[in-house]
Amino acid sequence: MINAWEHFHHATLELVRSTPIKQRLISAYRRHLADVSEDQLPGEIREPFSQVRRSLCGVQPLRGEDAVAASVRKMSNQDADECAAMIVEIFGRISRVQSAAARVVNAPLKLHSVSDDSGEFAVPAWIANN
Repeated sequence: MINAWEHFHHATLELVRSTPIKQRLISAYRRHLADVSEDQLPGEIREPFSQVRRSLCGVQPLRGEDAVAASVRKMSNQDADECAAMIVEIFGRISRVQSAAARVVNAPLKLHSVSDDSGEFAVPAWIANN
């Protein structure tokens, strides 16, 4: 299963291609973000992603098009640029959250020696200091 970071990574790569911005935005959303569920995302990223989704799916489509095509068709190039920038910003935020989580998981466990009537033993520093 692809995680949210991978979806946004691939969407960001789609956004840097040389095709027109509206075409890149449609492709990035359809190919990489349409199936992302908000519950896959860290809490602080859910609302910005919800805004992107509303921007890209909020217009009633004409016959023969979907909501994404209709929504992007109605955008100005500046609106499309801003929507693409928000996707890249979300990718950056997800990357920072994952990096911080990895640092916590990989942090060395500092042990302190403590003793009681039964002898000396090692415990994590956060326990020894309480």
